[in-house]
Amino acid sequence: MAASVIAADGHPSDAELAAFAEALAPWFESLRGATPVTLRDSAAIRQHRGFTITPSPLFETIVTADARDTTTNSWRYYDAALRVAHAVCAIDTTPTREELLAVDTLRAMMLRRINAAAIERPADSGPRPPGETGKADEPIDTIESLLEELDKLIGLEAVKTEVRLLTNLVRVENLRRERKLPVVDRSLHLVFVGNPGTGKTTVARLLARFYKVLQVVSKGHLVETDRSGLVAGYVGQTAPKVNKACDDARGGILFIDEAYALVTDSEQDFGAEAVATLLKRMEDDRDDLIVIVAGYPAPMAKFLGSNPGLRSRFPKTIDFPDYTDDELVSIFESIGKEHHYELDEGGRAAVKAYLAAQPRGESFGNGRLARNLFEDCVTRQATRIVGDANPSNQQLITLVAADVPPITP
Repeated sequence: MAASVIAADGHPSDAELAAFAEALAPWFESLRGATPVTLRDSAAIRQHRGFTITPSPLFETIVTADARDTTTNSWRYYDAALRVAHAVCAIDTTPTREELLAVDTLRAMMLRRINAAAIERPADSGPRPPGETGKADEPIDTIESLLEELDKLIGLEAVKTEVRLLTNLVRVENLRRERKLPVVDRSLHLVFVGNPGTGKTTVARLLARFYKVLQVVSKGHLVETDRSGLVAGYVGQTAPKVNKACDDARGGILFIDEAYALVTDSEQDFGAEAVATLLKRMEDDRDDLIVIVAGYPAPMAKFLGSNPGLRSRFPKTIDFPDYTDDELVSIFESIGKEHHYELDEGGRAAVKAYLAAQPRGESFGNGRLARNLFEDCVTRQATRIVGDANPSNQQLITLVAADVPPITP
């Protein structure tokens, strides 16, 4: 498994190969005296390349035994395998994207196999954040619990991959810090681009909790704002507004929606002052404040180009695509489940047809459209059954085709 992560980018470093030989030499005579030169194209590395996508014989044996004996040793293997994978990535000063993707692929493969065997995760599985105890009736966030929460989000597959890669990168850098190894100083501030309702705020809120567990920030909360919360209309009032927002967000994430609105062509506007103040606070509070700016793709590109400091402090952009029609139906149904409503077959077809008929553009509401449609359907359902003196429970919770608004040309 370690060899598969080392080989992931096709360019194993001398440090990785030397560490591999040193770690495994006590158990494998063929690795005693091996050098990076002899290992680089050897079967020891090459033959295990596929273990990130296919269960190793040892893992498969453990899963099979767990399924038979109702034990949970697969989860111990899972936790240990990810620790080893992150340690492998930590050998080099900067892990490559391909290596981090290999760790993510390994995790997904093991989860699929464990879940297919219906092996229940024990309560003590996964690392706990240091010093966290929490209240007795409150679950404590862990990397694994947050990854599960991320995986359950509808759609957003590319976004989820990027968040997992960020998580892997921070874990690897934390390992290097623990071992007094040099760590590249990098910015974790982010740009989210996409239309409204594509899950940007939801992911930002989840990322704040990730960063707390990973000790990037101290509190893990999210403060949302926009131009109106940062820019004032009179001289001397903008900087205090920005500082107040940063003070509130310190220890977590400051999420600035429609951030491009901070920059205008007017010389009388105070948006430039807001940006300058924000950049100063990002530098002053770099150890306990993350900033995410969000908005439509084209205006955000213009925004980042408006100030030389912005581009360097926001090195990574994550794209949030529009939801597909099927994903919007799933969002509609998840909202319904939350409020104890369900669609019958005709209702589901009508909801999908309605969503598919909506024009797509910058004004397309995505998840907000699904929520608004759900609320409209509930209102129409209430109007439909209010005259029934004694509706059944099933009638009260079922949305049918007649409850879906007609499609207007």
